[in-house]
Amino acid sequence: MKHAFVFPGQGSQFKGMGKDHYDNSAFGKKLFEQANEILKFRISDIMFEGSDEDLKQTNVTQPAVFLHSVIAYKSIEGARPDMVAGHSLGEFSALVANGTLSFEDALQLVSIRAKAMQKACELTPSTMAAVLALADDKVVAICQEVTNETGEVVVAANYNCPGQLVISGSIKGIEIACERMKAAGAKRALVLPVGGAFHSPLMEPAKDELKAAIEKTTFHQPTAHVYQNVVAKAVYDRDEIKQNLIDQLTGAVRWTQSVQTMVTDGASKFTEVGPGKVLQGLVLKIDKTMQVDGVA
Repeated sequence: MKHAFVFPGQGSQFKGMGKDHYDNSAFGKKLFEQANEILKFRISDIMFEGSDEDLKQTNVTQPAVFLHSVIAYKSIEGARPDMVAGHSLGEFSALVANGTLSFEDALQLVSIRAKAMQKACELTPSTMAAVLALADDKVVAICQEVTNETGEVVVAANYNCPGQLVISGSIKGIEIACERMKAAGAKRALVLPVGGAFHSPLMEPAKDELKAAIEKTTFHQPTAHVYQNVVAKAVYDRDEIKQNLIDQLTGAVRWTQSVQTMVTDGASKFTEVGPGKVLQGLVLKIDKTMQVDGVA
């Protein structure tokens, strides 16, 4: 009977996020102000009062979700996860929770990652699409077909739960792939309102920048295993954790497989820490016998 703590990624943000912690916790307020100093802009103001459009900017969204998640985690008295995982960006929050990264170092890395991804998005017009109710192997096969026939980049990016897979690639490639997914029987193939092809080869330009930053950062011995997106299994070795974080930029988020492995390894309860309830829903779709709750 193990307790897993899981952390959300980009897309869970909302206006006013984290304000309760700022207003009601001296420790929370201290971390917000520390983040404002590290980032060199008042992210707290954008989180509490910014528009939806302000919050959607990758260089704001990623540190905002990370910050909310870590402050929420640190508000849990006596939290001792047996295992941790994060969806995409959430992997950095998970690595603070299990002691691998300090809050300050993780926030710096998240900021560098977000800016590098933003720049990569601007280099190539690209996007993502959600494919519903089509078998994963069929989605992967269609992505490969489109790439082989057209030369456009299209890959499976986020394995969110059975019957929900997000694909990523060039705008033209995604448009062609969506038509083929629907023709193959997908209930929906819906282009998402995102500004780039995350977790695809089109993020390659961001990789060198993140790698250089990660290699200069101190990674401590984890207190609990982290189930990383690109390998979907428990990782404890610091060098492996570093490499998986770098590979995650261009590799798939294997969330379905990660949760399945955690269950196999003894997880019976999942607590989502941070804004929203997306991961609680995904966990139940992956295994309806799990106990889930959330701390925001």
